[in-house]
Amino acid sequence: MLTAFARAFKTPDLRKKLLFTLGIIVLYRLGAHIPVPGVSYENVQICVDQAAQNNSSLFGLVNMFSGGALLQITIFALGIMPYITASIILQLLTVVIPRLEALKKEGQSGTAKITQYTRYLTVALAVLQGTGLVATARSGALFSGCQVANEIVPDQSIFVTVTMVVTMTAGTALVMWLGELITDRGIGNGMSILMFISIAAGFPGALWAIKESGNLAKGWIEFGTVILIGFVMVALVVFVEQAQRRIPVQYAKRMIGRRSYGGTSTYIPLKVNQAGVIPVIFASSLLYIPALIAQFSNSDAAWKRWIEAHFVSGDHPYYIATYFVLIVFFAFFYVAISFNPEEVADNMKKYGGFIPGIRAGRPTAEYLSYVLNRITWPGSLYLGLIALVPTMALAGFGGANQNFPFGGTSILIIVGVGLETVKQIESQLQQRNYEGFLR
Repeated sequence: MLTAFARAFKTPDLRKKLLFTLGIIVLYRLGAHIPVPGVSYENVQICVDQAAQNNSSLFGLVNMFSGGALLQITIFALGIMPYITASIILQLLTVVIPRLEALKKEGQSGTAKITQYTRYLTVALAVLQGTGLVATARSGALFSGCQVANEIVPDQSIFVTVTMVVTMTAGTALVMWLGELITDRGIGNGMSILMFISIAAGFPGALWAIKESGNLAKGWIEFGTVILIGFVMVALVVFVEQAQRRIPVQYAKRMIGRRSYGGTSTYIPLKVNQAGVIPVIFASSLLYIPALIAQFSNSDAAWKRWIEAHFVSGDHPYYIATYFVLIVFFAFFYVAISFNPEEVADNMKKYGGFIPGIRAGRPTAEYLSYVLNRITWPGSLYLGLIALVPTMALAGFGGANQNFPFGGTSILIIVGVGLETVKQIESQLQQRNYEGFLR
């Protein structure tokens, strides 16, 4: 990997792309530290420090995706989450709405239209999420237990509230534009790289917090153990993310005029983790709903106490079991809507392709569905176990929280984006590697 980056910096045009991407990353991290107008920066820092000492935050997942900007209430507080949510919604609606499915099949023009719809939906979601964040900050529920939580927004007039919502919405639109700039003029995968940077930005602080709270050799034993666990986790994730089941496909020979076409062999790569990190995001978001309802409820009913006891801390057996089951369910659900065996079988039959030993048409679709279900089971169980690493960290390390650096969503995204970025750089290097006539 380091060799690929070194070779890329030696190539002039790739070096420009890398430097351009680094410049965008610096701007993105700078915006994550500029507070929104109307927010008391001093009171926010007091509440953030108290939340860090208590190791609890209801908005931990969203704060991780924003690189810590959410709880700081900066102009990039919403981060890239509205765009991720909009992309997932459009992907799910493509299966339901025939118009979107037709656009997807049109090729580049249809994809551009769906991208435009994603931008509009991102802005709408940013307005909704920004309004919710401002209302939460004004009510003091953003930092429950902080003495100055109600003084985070001193001026609660309509003008200040609208200004804060518009500023955060504009910040989300700017983040979306920066990601598209990296895709067009940088090294590619702009949104994924910004997500990677947001998550990686919290790693040094999380690791140092574990060291500070450790008791063995001033915390260095715990720190080294976490680093060792990190290497093991990265190796495991790389191994599973690269694993795939290759379905062989043979194309029959066809005579068109005097020329013979086909007769080649290829394969359909079915990844073990076909769903990626989406099931973990879905399950985490769904489990936030009961805790949010309980937090915003002013009653002292039995149901509220039950939710706070079982679904807030994250280390209760009910929470762990529900989280694991939801991840497995969403893994199968997402694979079912993202991969259509019947469509793949029809395309193979149209171009004269067949799986050796399997008849074309419906038997091929049934075979692909059977194989996909078989490999989705280990993939979903792997996702569930990886997502439970923060819970195990809670028991093993006193300074750890649910945003444990080498667990769950963070390690899946960082390793996945890192592998994809390295592959893109290597592919661009291969395009610029010209061999001479003499070897």
